[in-house]
Amino acid sequence: MEFVGNHGDMPPVKFPAFLQSARRQLAANLVGEMNNTNECDVTDLQKPTIDPAAEPNAADAPKIQEARLWCDDGWTARVLKNEDDDGWAVAMIKDGEPEPALVGPWTMGRDKKNPKPLDVNAFHTLVKTASEFVRRHEQQLHATLHQSITVTANAARITVSLDIVPDEENPYAVLSAHDDGGELLAEVRVVPSFKLGRASAVAWAEDEFGKPANR
Repeated sequence: MEFVGNHGDMPPVKFPAFLQSARRQLAANLVGEMNNTNECDVTDLQKPTIDPAAEPNAADAPKIQEARLWCDDGWTARVLKNEDDDGWAVAMIKDGEPEPALVGPWTMGRDKKNPKPLDVNAFHTLVKTASEFVRRHEQQLHATLHQSITVTANAARITVSLDIVPDEENPYAVLSAHDDGGELLAEVRVVPSFKLGRASAVAWAEDEFGKPANR
């Protein structure tokens, strides 16, 4: 059984609660991979409140290379005090975005009080980590929101698709079926937690595309 995602541009969406746990798990997995290569420790923690007025303008932001602020290559790294403990955090903000793409703990300096200064190597590692997180998150989100499976039911090959609309207040999903020629056979609205699999797809088709029981 193979799930494939639909293609096309994905508009910005608000993430409802049922997608947040998967996003956090993705960040944790990426951090583990980066730590295994002895690169900086970055994870997706609670995003701090950052005043947009204090951020560089994406259109004409100059290159800044300071101990706690580094701007280059379309990204800004900002070292922040971690309000939850005595440590420090680093926020990675992509130019033009209103909030950080990734926030994680930052290393203490030799005095065990102030943060380790940013430098070109650390910044490039942070950009690599943040870019990879964004790429993987977009892929995972797209695969989660758009699923499809092809099954044989009633002696015919049918492709059943589940497209989730992640509205923050009222998320829902659309279950649809197409024949081998791409003609729409049925379409019904279901809950976003609907589990699409071979068994559920065949059962829906054999039930003449009635409203699924776990709708």
